[in-house]
Amino acid sequence: MTQQIDIIETLSRDYFPERHKVSGARKLHRLPEGQESLPYNLFQLKPLGPLIGAEIEGIDFKNPLLPEVKEEINRALLEWKVLFFRNQDITSEQHVAFAKQWGELESHPFLPQGDQEAIARFAKDEKVTGMENIWHTDVTWRLNPALGAVLRIVEAPTYGGDTLWADTAAAYDNLPDDIKEKIDGLTAIHDFTPSFGRRLSSELLAIKQDEFPAAEHPIVRTHPETGRKTLYVNAAFTIRIVGLEPEESEQLLQYLFQQAHTPEYQIRYKWEANTIAFWDNRATQHYAVSDYFPNRRVVERVSIVGDVPY
Repeated sequence: MTQQIDIIETLSRDYFPERHKVSGARKLHRLPEGQESLPYNLFQLKPLGPLIGAEIEGIDFKNPLLPEVKEEINRALLEWKVLFFRNQDITSEQHVAFAKQWGELESHPFLPQGDQEAIARFAKDEKVTGMENIWHTDVTWRLNPALGAVLRIVEAPTYGGDTLWADTAAAYDNLPDDIKEKIDGLTAIHDFTPSFGRRLSSELLAIKQDEFPAAEHPIVRTHPETGRKTLYVNAAFTIRIVGLEPEESEQLLQYLFQQAHTPEYQIRYKWEANTIAFWDNRATQHYAVSDYFPNRRVVERVSIVGDVPY
């Protein structure tokens, strides 16, 4: 018995697997280095955590924003990455009009539309299961992925159906130095085919692949407004890393995908009727929890055309 214990202790102390696992304090910088947090004077802002997510009160989506109000909301978006607005009983037209204040809107070629072209409608019930429960950044398969999105809850289930967002700047900040060095300058291929392409006939798939060629984006993206580096790969649409052998590419991607799973980088939001979320697609990933089946959950999303990542 003593000999067996000695063997177990020897084995357990001779083998230490290499793991990039870090416990303890993490770098949680809400703002770019050197930037101070300023007060908000034109509405009330309630942080939902130290890093990401804030509720805003005092804004009515029924009315166009004054330039100074829009500028302050944009500053809040850059600081908190996802903003929530409760008690917004609005029409589709007002939903679209709010998003248009940030730029041209895009239509989604693979999702059901609402009553306007720019609205993507996600209606789930006992016949249609939620499929958005994977960490992802919207439409990174586009050459110029969305700047951001404005989503409103149309019908909320009695329970469940929360959405989580993760801060991808924090995900990058906390990578080990050797990983940062390895991915610096690397690019990855993003493609809709493994996700939306599965639902298409071979003929229609060929047409859509021609219309939306695979996009090549940097693994580390520079945010065009804040200048911060963000981790820009996601499990839904990122296929492989350019220049690496398939096995090495997949191993590295799986490690990078896992960074969004860190709770310190996240906010989880419980929806209520007439709530709207506005998030920065350049600095976040999100995950729609699919725990409400067979109850009904309906949301509508409007996405704003973005720039080419660099």
